[in-house]
Amino acid sequence: MTEETKSGGDRPKGDRIAKLLARAGIASRRDIEKMIAEGRIALHGTLLDTPATILTSLKGVTVDGEPVAPPEAARLFLYHKPVGLLVTEWDPVGRPTIYDRLPGDLPRTMPVGRLDLNTEGLLLLTTDGGLKRQLELPATGVERTYRARAYGDVTQAMLEELIHGIEIDGVRYGSIDANLERRTGANVWIEMTLTEGKNREVRRVLEHLGLQVGRLIRTRYGPFILGDLPPGAVGEVKQHDLVAFAKTLTGPRRGKGADLATLVTVEARPAPKIAAPGPG
Repeated sequence: MTEETKSGGDRPKGDRIAKLLARAGIASRRDIEKMIAEGRIALHGTLLDTPATILTSLKGVTVDGEPVAPPEAARLFLYHKPVGLLVTEWDPVGRPTIYDRLPGDLPRTMPVGRLDLNTEGLLLLTTDGGLKRQLELPATGVERTYRARAYGDVTQAMLEELIHGIEIDGVRYGSIDANLERRTGANVWIEMTLTEGKNREVRRVLEHLGLQVGRLIRTRYGPFILGDLPPGAVGEVKQHDLVAFAKTLTGPRRGKGADLATLVTVEARPAPKIAAPGPG
């Protein structure tokens, strides 16, 4: 059997090149498909023209002319994203991104899901595309917890109705466990836990209830918590904790993290110092 086989007929052993490259931390599967279309990926010197290429390894594969290193063990980082940063590698209008602020000694990482420009808190970063996909899929049931400060009036009874899901402007949002934490003047603090990651879901649901969100913080993703990680800082999940959690993504308690909530530990890296602007 040759190492490269096109799709069709009997399915050969191996995986699609997009899956292998994502696992190696090159980019997400979707981005890899774009890179193939742009002529940036080659096999033994020949540019690939289809993401359906099946390989048993990445031997002979190059990206932008550079050989792809064999995949290493997956790594997972916790990043305290500040307000005002985009979760993207590059912005066409020059707005700052998380990659402008991450420590320079981090390996190449991909964000797990997204946080809006004005949302802060826990953002997971991983070197492994397969792990990224598992963490993002609603089917794995990985819970995300947010704390929102909102202006307006809402009751606990109204929030409890969200456990049944809600439809807003034709978009169906799944079950949300929402609790009213406290009132501070004209504002309320609400904690919300969900297993989906639809675009601006928390903000849209609260706005539908007549609230104006002033601050939104993600505090937990699966068993991984923001804790006291300072804004802009990064912590790395211990390898044994990551391996234990990865097993729960396919087990009977998928995504719940089993009993890892008190076991997950991180090695924190401080936020890089941002040079003060020079005189105008």
